[in-house]
Amino acid sequence: MQDFDAQAQAFSEQIEAELEDGRLNFPTSLDVSLRVKRLADDPDSSLDSIASVVKAEPVLSAKAVRMANAVLLNPYGSRIADVNTAVKRIGLASLRCLAFAVAAEQLSQDHRSKHMRLIASGLWMHSVDVASWSYALARHLRTVNPDTAMLAGMMVDIGQFFLLARASAYPALEENLERFAEFVSVWNEPVGRAILEVFELPEDVLDAFEYENPYGGSWPPENLADLIFVASLAAETPNPFDSALGIQRRPELFDSCIAGIEKDKLDALLDAARAGKMEMLAAVCG
Repeated sequence: MQDFDAQAQAFSEQIEAELEDGRLNFPTSLDVSLRVKRLADDPDSSLDSIASVVKAEPVLSAKAVRMANAVLLNPYGSRIADVNTAVKRIGLASLRCLAFAVAAEQLSQDHRSKHMRLIASGLWMHSVDVASWSYALARHLRTVNPDTAMLAGMMVDIGQFFLLARASAYPALEENLERFAEFVSVWNEPVGRAILEVFELPEDVLDAFEYENPYGGSWPPENLADLIFVASLAAETPNPFDSALGIQRRPELFDSCIAGIEKDKLDALLDAARAGKMEMLAAVCG
């Protein structure tokens, strides 16, 4: 246990130093995601130049084409088989989200430890679940841009992904998952905020990550923060760190009133958006 304490302290000091310097050391698997994001934000970039970056990552290329052929984004069924057309069809906002989803999936496979890979895989599935619900709810309600909602939903656990990826340098941390989950809960918010700033996300997305008061109370959800709150509750796949800490949100969703949300109204909203959620989940995971 002394090794756990020593490595947790060393990891904390490393993260604190990087936050103070304003330079987080990103895992290499996030490089493509950052490149896509920066190109998408550059008004001088062309869709062809962005597509060239996507083509350099085979998994991202395949998933971009698959997403472009999803009924949600291709209602007329015209088959798309090339990356350039796929990028144009799904749009830059969805491409940003997809690029991060692919990067996060690769992060989940990078750990030397089988146990930590399972945790990372569970975290990835939870994030994709939240992102898919976010997209489907926004599309159904028409109060928030669906692409923006999906990107925000995918970024909900970004701090946890970062900490999990960097933990591979501190192997003693896997000796006690509950204590590691407590460690992650301490650093998740400051690390998550720092990463969101590095990604230079729009203010409305940054405002959605209000850790102290995540739900404003509007029903149906009228802004991005409230929509992400509902999508996080609706996710069928649990966050493994929440599970390790004994936080079980999903049963509460169906057995009691949460944040003043009436159960019958919530059930009706989720039922209406479920088909869209399942299709987007398949598009991102396929």
